[in-house]
Amino acid sequence: MADAKQSDSRPGKGMGKETQPLVIAKTPAEEQRLKLERLMRNPDKPAPIPERPKEWKPRAAPEFVRDVMGGSSAGAGSGEFHVYRHLRRREYQRQDFLDRMSEKQKQDMEYQWKLEQNRHMAEERTAKRRKKRQKLKEKKQMAKKAKLENDKDEDSEKTSSSSDEGNKEQAGQAEDDAEVPSFVMGGR
Repeated sequence: MADAKQSDSRPGKGMGKETQPLVIAKTPAEEQRLKLERLMRNPDKPAPIPERPKEWKPRAAPEFVRDVMGGSSAGAGSGEFHVYRHLRRREYQRQDFLDRMSEKQKQDMEYQWKLEQNRHMAEERTAKRRKKRQKLKEKKQMAKKAKLENDKDEDSEKTSSSSDEGNKEQAGQAEDDAEVPSFVMGGR
């Protein structure tokens, strides 16, 4: 019995640490969930965020090639072919990389051109719609102004018709004194 107590009192065995059951993820979704749960157990601990891997670039071509060789160079030993094959493969990789980069630059330029075209077309549509809104606004203002003028004319006619009866006698005398105008002012 004393041995059992000693085995339990060893460091790391049952000393306040709760052991988590081993869970094996069967799907990628479960694996992601387990990782997330492990991160959320201690939210103060910083989460590792891996850096984006750098794009591969080939070595630059040598400026001066000292030992020019080919697959069938005279006096080439059997080991030289492997050196030649490696140099050839590296040069092909470099050329493929340059082709991919030029294609990428071409696509970027086309994309920028297309963005500029879309922006220009959007500005044209906006200007056209702005002009249409401005015309509609002016038309509404003109209609409102015309309505106000008509309302004023109607109000003045109502007030003048009620005062016309009292002014008929004065108008008769004024007609004798003044000339009658040959045109109407303010009419359209």
